[in-house]
Amino acid sequence: MTREIIISLDAMGGDYAPQIVIEGASIARERLLDVKFIIFGDETKIAPLVTKYPLLKENCEIRHTDKTVSAEAKPGQALRRGRTSSMGLAIQSVKDGEAIAAVSAGNTGALMAMGKFMLKTMPGIDRPAMTSLLPTSRGESIMLDLGANVECSEENLVQFAIMGAAFARTVLGLSKPSVALLNVGVEELKGNEVIKNADRMLRDANLPMNYTGFTEGHGLANGYVDVVVTDGFTGNVALKTAEGTARMIAGMLKDALEDSIFSKIGYLFAKPALMGLKNHLDPNNHNGAVFLGLNGLVIKSHGSASAPGFASAIGVAADMAAHDLLGKISEDLKLFESHPEDESDEEKADAAALSVAGEEIKDKVI
Repeated sequence: MTREIIISLDAMGGDYAPQIVIEGASIARERLLDVKFIIFGDETKIAPLVTKYPLLKENCEIRHTDKTVSAEAKPGQALRRGRTSSMGLAIQSVKDGEAIAAVSAGNTGALMAMGKFMLKTMPGIDRPAMTSLLPTSRGESIMLDLGANVECSEENLVQFAIMGAAFARTVLGLSKPSVALLNVGVEELKGNEVIKNADRMLRDANLPMNYTGFTEGHGLANGYVDVVVTDGFTGNVALKTAEGTARMIAGMLKDALEDSIFSKIGYLFAKPALMGLKNHLDPNNHNGAVFLGLNGLVIKSHGSASAPGFASAIGVAADMAAHDLLGKISEDLKLFESHPEDESDEEKADAAALSVAGEEIKDKVI
């Protein structure tokens, strides 16, 4: 990083706030020397924690509010009552230009609702999408939407693809990331009309991505594509299924290794490899879901994240700010809009045939 980056933190959101938030900010500050923080929350609880970390204390400002958004609050309630809460004020600081990004481990629905209401969506984006990094057998991939939009149009999916590719270029450092639509098969005839129309639009677009067509569910784990695009309903189910499967396998492996003296001895030899696998699958190492498509950066940390996990979410925010993610998305949207898809010869022939048929019917009616 070459310039100072100011990030606002909702210190009161999450299962273990504010302790984990402050400790995570301290870890992030040690890694990211150009980052400073505006911390929103109860100063009587935050200040004593901050004093434990001299480097953080020198590079943060605490702004007091005793209002919080509860984990049970509905999005509508958060909009009506939460604008002066620690979450609401963190987002407001982004809108006002004081901070480049806001990070919160609080209520996901409330964070999305307030982010969309206060920051609005970018020109060319109809709906924001939630995206995150997922561990794969080849490293990391990006998936969106993860639950913000249960139903999507083909235009929404195309916009998600554009934003996901820009995110991949920013966070993963890929010049031309591969992008695929999640579907029930890889053949062009598979899927509903929405996904088939989105496929056609992406094939015809001239964008800085390598659009590869469809991928199936197993493509999420093998990492063959860098960005997987789907609607929020499917994405949320796929994400939670993958997380549950990973926990099940980890538990079964643990039980197997503790089953006998021989398995315990075998564990001693396999421990380095198993620890590496554990670190790769640890959600804290991939923490930081991003609400893409807003006029500002909003990052959602896991509510149960550890301090290193919250630091990872801050790191995602800093990467996106330093590499101008919003600028990349805006440029790609303009590029897509400036190259409208041309009708194929077949489509033109169909349109002409319909026109002729219409004239024949008109003549008969008259």
